Amino acid sequence: MEYRRLSHSNLIVSQLCLGTMTWGEQNSQLEAFKQLDFAIEQGINFIDTAEMYPVPPKVETQGESERILGRYLKQKGNRHDLIIATKVSAPGEKSQHIHPQQALNWQNIHQAVDKSLERLQIETIDLYQVHWPDRNTNFFGQLGYEQQDEHEQLTPIIDTLEALSALVDAGKIRYIGVSNETAWGLMKYLQLADKHQLSKIISVQNPYNLLNRSFDINMAEVSHRENLPLLAYSPLAFGMLTGKYLTTPFPSNSRLQLFKRFNRYNRHDVAINATQAYVDLAQRFSLTPTQMALAFVNSRPFIASNIIGATQQSQLEANIDSLKYTITPEIMQAIDEINQIYRIPCP
Repeated sequence: MEYRRLSHSNLIVSQLCLGTMTWGEQNSQLEAFKQLDFAIEQGINFIDTAEMYPVPPKVETQGESERILGRYLKQKGNRHDLIIATKVSAPGEKSQHIHPQQALNWQNIHQAVDKSLERLQIETIDLYQVHWPDRNTNFFGQLGYEQQDEHEQLTPIIDTLEALSALVDAGKIRYIGVSNETAWGLMKYLQLADKHQLSKIISVQNPYNLLNRSFDINMAEVSHRENLPLLAYSPLAFGMLTGKYLTTPFPSNSRLQLFKRFNRYNRHDVAINATQAYVDLAQRFSLTPTQMALAFVNSRPFIASNIIGATQQSQLEANIDSLKYTITPEIMQAIDEINQIYRIPCP
């Protein structure tokens, strides 16, 4: 396991990060504890969660992923060996069950932090992230910005940043980050932090995988030039890149079999054809599709940590096993050739 310092911080995180969004829905507390034990044994020190988790989001389970992690930390007494990241939800359909007037303003962010700290049973959150922007822009599979200034309701980024900075000053969070952001959003956060001497974002958590390389277009340059690393989520594209969804029926109790709403990576023939091309490529080089897909993400220079998740212990073991494999120049050339044919099939 390699470890990398998140720029502008003293957080040193493992190359792989354990995601938690299935805990409390597809995974029980017992299963989550087993995942944590194994991941930590393998050298993972970085755990990512959110106030909204588990998914699909609903009133009955909201916050349960944080609660499960909190119970684990209390039972094991190893909180200081780990780096804990969580997120505050922005307004939208995904967060209506959390707060009827959800907003990224001072009051809601401070309340959200206090509730997360209580569920996690810790005194300080290492990395606190804005889960998605509070404005009309491209995220969660959307491409094609549409101007809606006349009807747009939003919390200005400066208000969000001031609220987050106050929580850093209060010692409730150590560092701040953003998620599902655009290049404009990243630069705005950086500009406002510099202008008003506020806390600087240290990371961006966006999707990145062989089916969605939208980060490469302009975000990668911001990441490089501003020293703002990516925490990559969905490296297996909701499991699509394992190849298990190329035939029907889907595996029993798998995410896409249980939840039809997760169709971001299999909703059209282009995505399916691209997936088949990558699966065939992996087999040509005697790799499993999982090994190749994760090794590709692990190899990218702008990534600080690759967020893996699993519902079965065998899946977690296979994900961590990806660290043993490298993307050779020959494989990379073949990947790029497929990428030229299937340009961002799933944003």
